[in-house]
Amino acid sequence: MKKQILTLIAIAGLSSAVMAQGLQRDMQFWRSYDQRGINVFETGKADTVAYDGIKVRVGGHFTQQFQSLSHSNANGSPELIEIGSGTNLATANLNIDVALADGVRLNLVTYLSSRHHPETWVKGGFLQVDKLSFLNIGNTDWFDKYLTVRVGHMEINYGDAHFRRSDNGNGMYNPFIGNYIMDAFTTEVGGEIFFQNNGFLAMVGVTGGEIQGGITRPDDRKMNFLGKLGYDKYINDDVRVRLTGSVYTTKGSARNTLYAGDRAGSRYYLVMDPVGASTSANFTSGRFSPNQTDNITAMVLNPFVKIKGLELFGNFEQSKGRAANEQTDRKWSQLGADAVYRIGVKENVYLAARYNKVSGELAGGQDVSIDRVQIGGGWFVTKNILAKVEYVSQNYNDFAAGDIRNGGKFNGLMIEGVIGF
Repeated sequence: MKKQILTLIAIAGLSSAVMAQGLQRDMQFWRSYDQRGINVFETGKADTVAYDGIKVRVGGHFTQQFQSLSHSNANGSPELIEIGSGTNLATANLNIDVALADGVRLNLVTYLSSRHHPETWVKGGFLQVDKLSFLNIGNTDWFDKYLTVRVGHMEINYGDAHFRRSDNGNGMYNPFIGNYIMDAFTTEVGGEIFFQNNGFLAMVGVTGGEIQGGITRPDDRKMNFLGKLGYDKYINDDVRVRLTGSVYTTKGSARNTLYAGDRAGSRYYLVMDPVGASTSANFTSGRFSPNQTDNITAMVLNPFVKIKGLELFGNFEQSKGRAANEQTDRKWSQLGADAVYRIGVKENVYLAARYNKVSGELAGGQDVSIDRVQIGGGWFVTKNILAKVEYVSQNYNDFAAGDIRNGGKFNGLMIEGVIGF
């Protein structure tokens, strides 16, 4: 028995040492999971980490919110569920990165706890290739200097807002607590090839066009194509300018989810939801999807400027498409404008404000809009610990009588803590 206990202690000590090494190690062509990952978009081509064999890095994210929101609609009909102040479900991600070869990395993100799913489940994973030396085919500078390839069931690179959004337990990169009203985020099976040189960037990709693969209904399922062009450059030590344009298009789908692909859930629990709603079933509270699930073409322009501590980010977006039971396409547009001011040498304190508006045509033909204001700030207690506070106010305009969103609004205070490593 004593020998077994000593063996277990030795194994535990060895495991702790291996884990500590994995947590401390940065990876090649990788985005850090702590404060250093702020304002990182695509991973660049600078090879700043030496490859010294297969290594596994284990990391994670954890968030917890306190919510104090109220909501109402016109005449109280249909009746809204009663909500008050309290804590939301704690959410957590498990991040695994593996250096498989020089310039070849595997990424896997698992949702350990999420609003929508009570069980642990995989968000997605991909293989990223930035060097071809592992193929032993001679000089590969033409690839190694300029190109990156990603393949897998992964978060697609449409637009730049997905680099700044909260992703279940990962709220580290988002200066706010909630994401955009029309949240362009989904995981799809496919591949992307990315070119970067002297600030210029270009990407083309192809996917199956759906959050899950499938082989049934072959006449309905079409390939999805996406692309991005842009420029991202530090003009000097204090000024960075980035401008990208992206497109996403598919001619047919069993169920496209470009604006409904976040299976983890929103931060604003049960707002504008009916009596009997549950946090898991009604996991998209406060968001809006235009329900263009059959075919869709979406385009977005994202400017980003950083002048010392001041950051300005814009999201100018339009989508066109329809559901399978519709005969004509509908258009939706989204405007997002973020201003963030980071204070101090380490920029560990910031103030932030956002205006967000979406407008378009519902399936029944009615033109409606939703607008939101978010004002708040945050404090990086350490590079791994972030505390945020936010006031949010959202209004629903021109929804028909009998729709629960008719005359709808919600507002109030949110507090969030984030840990990332």
